[in-house]
Amino acid sequence: MISRLSCDSNGGMGEYPCVKVIRSGVVLNVETAQRVMNKKAKIIGVPMDLGAGRRGVDMGPSAIRIAGINQALALLGYEVSDAGNVHVHPAEAIERTSPRAHFLPQIAEAAEELAVMVEAALDEGALPVILGGDHSIAIGSVAGVASYYRKRQQKIGIIWLDAHTDVNTPETSPSGNIHGMPLAALLGYGARELTHVAGFAPKVLPENAAVIGARSIDPGEREFIKNTGVRVFPMSELDERGFPDVVEEAVEIASMNTAGFHVTMDMDFIDPFYAPGVGTPERGGATYRESHLAMEKIADSGRVLSVELTEVNPVFDVSNQTAQLAVELILSALGKKII
Repeated sequence: MISRLSCDSNGGMGEYPCVKVIRSGVVLNVETAQRVMNKKAKIIGVPMDLGAGRRGVDMGPSAIRIAGINQALALLGYEVSDAGNVHVHPAEAIERTSPRAHFLPQIAEAAEELAVMVEAALDEGALPVILGGDHSIAIGSVAGVASYYRKRQQKIGIIWLDAHTDVNTPETSPSGNIHGMPLAALLGYGARELTHVAGFAPKVLPENAAVIGARSIDPGEREFIKNTGVRVFPMSELDERGFPDVVEEAVEIASMNTAGFHVTMDMDFIDPFYAPGVGTPERGGATYRESHLAMEKIADSGRVLSVELTEVNPVFDVSNQTAQLAVELILSALGKKII
């Protein structure tokens, strides 16, 4: 049973009504509520490793599919369709054109294609589930979500779960690897080919972006965070406050005056003891249960517009356990509960 409510002018929803899902008490905009009730999911793979410093994450979408993501979503009650993969040129077939932003034209081209696919999924009433691939793919996925809601005069937020903040630009990056730049690009900073995917910038405002789990931040990123005011919750803060409080605050940030938010997780958010199959492991990450709790709290918000899982690298994995955990975490983000 649902009942319609009127959104106040601060909800950023203009003429679009809200609905209240009585059984959970969560207030959603009408399109998000319809998507929840219809329970349609569209899987999109992005076999991208051009943004990373270590090869192998291009096999991530296959590993996650092999781990059973399509079947698991169907068992959760979703009508599942798989759009296949974005076309990505293999690194061996192309040359690096810039030492400051490796494979920039190819990554931008893939981002444009991904943005179209994500927006098309939303047009169909499906929730996009994007499988990476290195974290540069977020440039395209968020562009698609932001474009869809921009046409409806609405903003979106983002929750970024990652050991790194990914707010380098070509000028500050120590490596030139674009998987360290996507959040900056989405906020409107960096190479125009990345900032203006889908034809506009920024995709997200700094006040609607929250990074959870950071524990490796470059000097240029520290300056960026200070100047823009992006809220970063380092692992030390999670240790002190606990995951529930931090995730609740992140949800508030990403939800403030928005239609909802895109949630994107780099698997190096999790400690490598639990997720060894990543390209840039950082000790001291979230445990198995903490990572599930984060996704469960995010799902409880009722504000998830799209879900993305990145940086699964089968080359460094053990018996596909990181891809299997990726499937579990996607399910938690989409509402799976122990009871």
